[in-house]
Amino acid sequence: MKESNFTFKDKMGQNIFVYKWEGNEGTPKAAIQIAHGASEHAKRYFEFAKTLTEEGFVVYANDHRGHGKTALNDEELGFFAEKNGWKIVVDDMHELTDIIKKENGDIPIFLLGHSMGSFLARSYIIEYGKGIDGVILSGTGYNTSFEIKLGLLISNREINKKGLKTKSMKLQKLTFGSLNNKFKSPRTDYDWLNRDEKEVDKYIEDKLCGGAFTTSSYRDLFNGISEICNLKNISKVPKTLPIYLFSGDKDPVGKNGKGVLKVYNLFKKAGIRDIEMKLYKDGRHEMLNELNKHEVYEDIINWINRHLK
Repeated sequence: MKESNFTFKDKMGQNIFVYKWEGNEGTPKAAIQIAHGASEHAKRYFEFAKTLTEEGFVVYANDHRGHGKTALNDEELGFFAEKNGWKIVVDDMHELTDIIKKENGDIPIFLLGHSMGSFLARSYIIEYGKGIDGVILSGTGYNTSFEIKLGLLISNREINKKGLKTKSMKLQKLTFGSLNNKFKSPRTDYDWLNRDEKEVDKYIEDKLCGGAFTTSSYRDLFNGISEICNLKNISKVPKTLPIYLFSGDKDPVGKNGKGVLKVYNLFKKAGIRDIEMKLYKDGRHEMLNELNKHEVYEDIINWINRHLK
C-alpha cells in the first residue's frame, strides 16, 4: 500500500489535511471517502484503509476542521468555525469528493462516515447525495427533539457566558459523560468505544483524541443533528442512493441499536429503496476497531462490491 497526503484550501481559506491510501498497481475499482468522528482523526483508519486497498479500492480521509493535522494548534482542536461550522465541514467533504473525481475519473465513490462523521454524512447526502454512489454509516444515532433543544439551550448559554472558542466541560459531560455508564466496572473512561483494550489505550494515549469541543462546535453539532433527524430534510436524499448502516448492539451512541433502527426507519419512510442495516452482537461504538473488526471489514467490502456499477 502507498500512503500519501496533501492539503486543499477550502472556501473559507482553511487548509484541510487529507490522507490518501492506494494500492501499488492497477486502476482502483472504486474510491472510498472516510469522514471520521468527533475528537479523533483520519489516521486512525489506516488499518481499515489498508484492507480496502488490498481489495482494489483507493481511500481518502480528511481531518475535519478542529481535528488532527487540520487543526494547527491545541487551541484549534475542537473548533469548527465562528458560525455555520457544520455546513462548512460538510462542504469541505464535498470539495474532497470533487478532488477524488478529478484524480480518478469516472469511478464509483462511496462515502463512509463514523459517529459524528456519520451525522456529517447524513447532512452530506441531503445536500450532495446525487454526486456519490453509496453511503455507509458507522455508529450513527438518533436524538429526540427534546435532547436537541436541551443541547442547543445549554450551548447558547455557554457561548453567552464563555464565548465561541472556549472548551466546554459541561457540554462534554452532557454529550459524552454518560456513555460509559451502562458498562459495569469500566477499566477506563472510554470503554464504551470498543472491547479491545489495546485499541482503547491507543485512543487514550493519542493527544489528538478525546478532547472537548468548543461551545460553538457543540452548537454546530446539535444544529446538524436537528437537520438530519428531520423527515422533511431526509426526504431530500436521492431515493436510489444505496445506504448501509452498521453498529454494535451495545453502542450507547446508537442507544443499543434502537437509535440506529430509528434512523433506518426514517430513511425507509423517506422512500429510500436500497437500505440495509446490521447490528453486531455485543459490539460497541467503534466496530472498525472491535474484536471482530475483520468480519466488519468483510461485510463492508461485500456490500460495496454488490453496489459497483
